[in-house]
Amino acid sequence: MSAAPPPDNNVPAVQTFALTRVYGSMIALNALNLTVNRGDLFGFIGSNGAGKTTTLRILATFLAPSAGTAQVLGHDVVRDADAVRHVIGYMPDFFGVYKDMEVTEYLDFFGACYKIPSSQREKTVNDVLELVGLSEKKGALIGALSRGMQQRLGLARVLIHDPQLLLLDEPASGLDPRARIEMMAILQELQKMGKTIIISSHILSELETLCNRVAIIEKGKLIYTGQAQGVRDQMATGRVFWVRVIGDEVRAVELLKARPEINQVEQTEGRLKVTLNDHDTDPGCVAETLVHGGVKLVGLEEEELGLEEVFMRVTRGETQ
Repeated sequence: MSAAPPPDNNVPAVQTFALTRVYGSMIALNALNLTVNRGDLFGFIGSNGAGKTTTLRILATFLAPSAGTAQVLGHDVVRDADAVRHVIGYMPDFFGVYKDMEVTEYLDFFGACYKIPSSQREKTVNDVLELVGLSEKKGALIGALSRGMQQRLGLARVLIHDPQLLLLDEPASGLDPRARIEMMAILQELQKMGKTIIISSHILSELETLCNRVAIIEKGKLIYTGQAQGVRDQMATGRVFWVRVIGDEVRAVELLKARPEINQVEQTEGRLKVTLNDHDTDPGCVAETLVHGGVKLVGLEEEELGLEEVFMRVTRGETQ
């Protein structure tokens, strides 16, 4: 039997085609079409029960789809499951550790499971420990490690066979702020090394700065996929500007409210909050109105729509 040809390097890291998963009468995934490009640090966003974990488990070959297909680096997750397992590293939101084992013993065990030769395992274990910042804990018992260190050890475990794609389900769950920051820094370094990473998380403010692309999912349906800035632009139907003037604020409010392009004007803490009717409205109308009306304008700044606010706007918190 001849070996299967290597996957085309031009194909995306992940592609799903009408991917569907049904549990009895519950639809966990509803015809999901998703593309993750090679080299992406991809944020997968959704409420609990939205379908994130189901998607990751299908990609990791632990679940079979009820309908549709999924490919990982060109390999079908059902027909080529063994090939998929060799190129992925899957880290679930909760994973078991052997607390009475030493860190190096734990990783050596998994290295043996991946059939890494014993002559190479020591160097491989040392390399992944250095990568996740646990070199000083080589001889420590796992049970003595903090939650953050155990999460990093879990990441080291999925890196032991040098996978091309990492599937990380809530990797920062339960971590304190410092441990979360350290984990995100490690993920950025892995992306620089050429890894493709899919990370599901509720820590939206961190995904906004961490990920180059995101997807939002609710009730098993894909609501948005693309750049983080793209979803902000798409949902910012009423752009908001903060305005500072010198002089008569009441006069400024009257002038702005008279413009048809402006939806709302509010006075708050020495500034005016001006909401435009739609995203395409030229914000220059704000400055033009005030200057022509004889009001001295000293500040005009757009309010950035954060990813958390976008998430709240586009989702309803619904689950199956």
